[in-house]
Amino acid sequence: MNRSLCHHLLAHCKSLRELERIHARAVTHGLHPCNQSISCKLFRCYADFGRPTEARKLFREIPQPDLVSLTSLVSLHLQLNQHHDAMSLFSRVVAAGHRPDGFSVVGALSAAGGAGDLRVGESVHGLILRCALGSELVVGNALVDMYSRCGRFEGALGVFEEMDLKDEVTWGTMLHGYIKCVGVVSALSFFDQMPMKSAVSWTALITGHVQAKSPIRAIELFGRMVLEGHSPTHVTIVGVLSACADIGSLDLGRVIHGYGSKFNISTNIIVSNALMDMYAKSGSIEMAFAVFEEVPLKDAFTWTTMISSFTVQGDGSKALELFGDMLRSGVSPNSVTFISVLSACSHAGLIRQGRELFARMRGIYNISPQLEHYGCMVDLLGRGGLLEEAEAMIYDMDVEPDTVIWRSLLSACLVHGNDRLAEIAGQEIIKREPGDDGVYVLLWNIYASSDRWKEALDMRKQMLTRKIFKKPGCSWIEVDGGVHEFLVEDKAHDARREIYETLEGIDRQLKMDLRLFQLKENSLAYTDGEILC
Repeated sequence: MNRSLCHHLLAHCKSLRELERIHARAVTHGLHPCNQSISCKLFRCYADFGRPTEARKLFREIPQPDLVSLTSLVSLHLQLNQHHDAMSLFSRVVAAGHRPDGFSVVGALSAAGGAGDLRVGESVHGLILRCALGSELVVGNALVDMYSRCGRFEGALGVFEEMDLKDEVTWGTMLHGYIKCVGVVSALSFFDQMPMKSAVSWTALITGHVQAKSPIRAIELFGRMVLEGHSPTHVTIVGVLSACADIGSLDLGRVIHGYGSKFNISTNIIVSNALMDMYAKSGSIEMAFAVFEEVPLKDAFTWTTMISSFTVQGDGSKALELFGDMLRSGVSPNSVTFISVLSACSHAGLIRQGRELFARMRGIYNISPQLEHYGCMVDLLGRGGLLEEAEAMIYDMDVEPDTVIWRSLLSACLVHGNDRLAEIAGQEIIKREPGDDGVYVLLWNIYASSDRWKEALDMRKQMLTRKIFKKPGCSWIEVDGGVHEFLVEDKAHDARREIYETLEGIDRQLKMDLRLFQLKENSLAYTDGEILC
């Protein structure tokens, strides 16, 4: 085999097995590692086939790798989320005297953005200006992305406004910057001004609203997207299903399910997981399980989603039974799976099983407990009245306890009447979240019920000093496929006049019925009195 034939075979290589045969023949005929171009091409093929171990091993065998191969190794590090390794390699490339091209600086900017390292990102930006690479469209897009991911909105906007040429990627990347750095309200204003709107940008805006806890607006945007003729991707469907799950909109979730099935999107395993989550959170565990059973190849996320669904429905025994089925199927549980099963134990009051699972997680599966696992255990012990053991676990944790864990302990203390621990937990929450109105009210009630009026008054003073007021309650209702949001003393709803008139009518009717009932009772009492006389 000569060099030309080897290049031809590598260019048309279709499988890993075929690549390994070409690799072996290249070594046999002295083409690797003696011929740099062949060696670099072999490395890039291994990288393209997603074989990082083999690619790195082969890269170390190349005497003088070219810039393209070095850039490919940077890309490989990025695929493996090894951002610091990618930045370090790029630094060595520049230090070795290689003049970077557009592709190599894009890799470096992606690494800086992924690591959130603004200092490195700005250094690469300076290098781009010195090498006159800033006019390349792909470089400009990468700069906007890097500044956005590092939280430097002004830098992203500055690069964006200086770009003479902008494509769909440019506008979409800037939209991501608005969503991440400024918020969805400003992002929506920017989106409405965009001359190019792709399914990707629509999806970014929809998922951004879901993450910003604005599910109703996310659903409205999905309706706009479809009406304007854009075809949603499976990521879009997942985002809209998450919005339906957040507000418990079962009817709308079914419509989205049907829409996804029409375009064959529902067969995607990520969409199936989102469907299961939506049906479970909307109260239809039967439909969630039906979707689960239709998934042919269940991965850890599929099993975990269904286990979590039974947990949310309060069926801890079924969740543990399904966990056993998962282990028997040969799928290994992950960290999130253990959060679900530990939570199931907590909801079902299965203290012994919870302790055993926590021990197995550490001892058999080598999963280090995170805050969420400790939170489940504290909740489990707290619900079982083992408050001192829960307190001891908090102080023995490998990580700093957050407000969720202290709230869990506080709730258990209120149920079991342990004012001492409740006060400790409440004060810890205030330290971490001084704006949490609910904790002040709970502590005030604890102090007042114990006649500790000085401490109760101090709580009230703290609320006034910090200008903390009780947040209004919020609820959603679905009518004819439309979702309506209501706040306490709401004055913003379009139909507020009719709603308040109806409520006043109901109130008058109730008062009238109450008076009629009282008159009837008095009449019966008077009649009974006459009979007794």
